[in-house]
Amino acid sequence: MPDRARHATHPCPIRPVRVAASRGMMDSMSSMSTPTDIPVRTRRWCTALMVPIASFMNLLQVAYAANNATQSSPWFVWLTLCTLLAIPSGLVLLARNEHPVGTFWTACALSVLLPFGSTMTLMALSALIARRNDQRTIGWAMAAGTGTAVACQLTDALRAPDASIWQLVFARPGTGPSYNVPVETMVTQPVLVAVTIAAGVAMSVAAMFIGFYIRQRAAAHLAHEQATAAESHMTTLRQDLDARAFADAVAAEAHDTLAHSLSLLALNASALQAGVHRLATQMEDSPEAEDWLPQMRQLSVSAQDIRRQAAGALDEAHMVIDTLRHPDAHRELFEPTDGTALTREALDALVGDVRAAGMQLNTWIDVRSLGSLDEGVGKLAYRVVQEGLTNARRHAPGAPVSLQVDAGPAAGIHVHVSNPTGAPASTAPMPARAPTATASGREAAPAGRPAGRSGTGLAGLAERVRQCGGQCRYGFDAHRVFHLDVMLPWSPQTERTAADEA
Repeated sequence: MPDRARHATHPCPIRPVRVAASRGMMDSMSSMSTPTDIPVRTRRWCTALMVPIASFMNLLQVAYAANNATQSSPWFVWLTLCTLLAIPSGLVLLARNEHPVGTFWTACALSVLLPFGSTMTLMALSALIARRNDQRTIGWAMAAGTGTAVACQLTDALRAPDASIWQLVFARPGTGPSYNVPVETMVTQPVLVAVTIAAGVAMSVAAMFIGFYIRQRAAAHLAHEQATAAESHMTTLRQDLDARAFADAVAAEAHDTLAHSLSLLALNASALQAGVHRLATQMEDSPEAEDWLPQMRQLSVSAQDIRRQAAGALDEAHMVIDTLRHPDAHRELFEPTDGTALTREALDALVGDVRAAGMQLNTWIDVRSLGSLDEGVGKLAYRVVQEGLTNARRHAPGAPVSLQVDAGPAAGIHVHVSNPTGAPASTAPMPARAPTATASGREAAPAGRPAGRSGTGLAGLAERVRQCGGQCRYGFDAHRVFHLDVMLPWSPQTERTAADEA
């Protein structure tokens, strides 16, 4: 297949990785940052009861006050207007959650200026006490609410007998509108006044107790949420400490084994190169020098390449080890760079390295408009190409490999890597959606691979592709050819984003 490539005119910018705090912790911190507010949850059934009850009590007071009003008097016109205002008056309580102070003073003004009852004012007083932590505001509200309740009760008690609810309550049996007899109270007017004042104070105290109860319950709920958030934070910190300890242990083990082995590999490659050079020097005068010297020079070049690659792998191993020990100082290692992005330069370098290592690689590369490609998706696509070539070189050495990379905003990114192997033919062709051709879900082991060791490179790659919103398929076809086929979107479509959109 021919080599063809198109690339963007500028590399993708690097964006820092940010860790988002949990919503519960942010809400708790926001609640603690405003000490004058108590987060009380407004219940719908409470609102459905409070609004009609407040309107009904106001309408009832206006109706009793209009008993002795004549239709031609200005007082009757005023009471008619108050009747129209009493019907929707309870809707004022709908604003008690967002504006409890304004709702309370509005209810007080309506109860004082209009012939309404004190029920709406006392409901607003309970809502204000429950939602505000300002002692001065609560003190003034308690005094104003108690005064308004007492004033409303006294106004009703001092009206004409037929227009007063309190006088009808204490009316003698057999008197009142039902008997067409003027109302006669069983108590004197001073006693009635004292009773109405006591009733107004008692209703105010009851409203205060209800408000404080709702407030304490909301405060207890907030404290429970903060304790839960703190416990969750402690659990996260404990997990982070355990992960850090595990990372330190892995770093120490890698330093003791992997770095040591790579150092020995580089040292042995240098020794091999030096030995080949000495042998070539000794054989310069030999009759067989003309046949052996080209092969020795090629062997020396190969040993030099092995030493260079081992030295580079050792540097990368030290970088990974240092990253495990100090992750905060090396976050840029996981960010897209010019060397790990889906660019023409990075792909050319990767293809050049594998061809220099002896791989027979046929490529078809068509990448376009990479300037608008998401950096994370570009790095993942590069890792897909890298993993596919590494997998082919590891499990099918010497076999020809075909690489196809197509990238564009319309169709997304398509990477296909295939190579023939000596593995037995699969009983079924490569699946349409499953990440592997084997029934167990593990990567099928190509020829030359130790039995009993299942691959995790492609399985981990398939999981990363799935989290990005793409598809990853790999396995053998009926002709014993191993395929790795990956489709990636132009921008990431994570499961969390899909859940938020739902």
